[in-house]
Amino acid sequence: MSGYEVEHNISTKQEPERHARRPDLSTFFSTLDLVDTSDPESHHNAHAVPQPENMTAAFRLLANAFEMMRGRGADDEGHDHEGQPDLLASMIEVLRQNADDPPSELKGVPNSFLDELERVPNKSLKKTDTCPICVNPFLEDEYPLVVQLPCHKEHRFDLDCIRPWLKLNSTCPLDRKDLLKKKEPILPPVDDDEEEFDDMYA
Repeated sequence: MSGYEVEHNISTKQEPERHARRPDLSTFFSTLDLVDTSDPESHHNAHAVPQPENMTAAFRLLANAFEMMRGRGADDEGHDHEGQPDLLASMIEVLRQNADDPPSELKGVPNSFLDELERVPNKSLKKTDTCPICVNPFLEDEYPLVVQLPCHKEHRFDLDCIRPWLKLNSTCPLDRKDLLKKKEPILPPVDDDEEEFDDMYA
């Protein structure tokens, strides 16, 4: 190091190049704004229907982004390094099917659902816990934001990974349960004697 570099606190060491955990999804979210007619702030027409070409573009953009993420490690038969079925491959297949035959309306979750997802505290995460989508350890992220889906306490994802999927599909990618489906209320059993009594005074 020369005297100038020392005097001005300039380091000649190159910082190790940091790879992005996931691809840039700004184009996807811009396209999503065109097809998400559920937000009254951005869509004033209550009867607005998304254009099929925009729906196709949204599904295709997310499929391509997931394909880039998947490029790190699965084989051609759709299995990861441990031989487990490749989650991203099945998600990409669903996205591509929807791109080829776009639905007439978006079947994703509203932003309010994402805001209310249970956050997993960092102290409860182990170093080996990974996101099922990007397969990176949660704690490798400088500021991890991990959410748990309501279908199962072990279904935990980086919010940045699961959010785009849930904006297009309201199902958990792991068990395909519909996350917006309301649970049926459990009705108390009807006592036969009471029913007969009510009939007499009807």
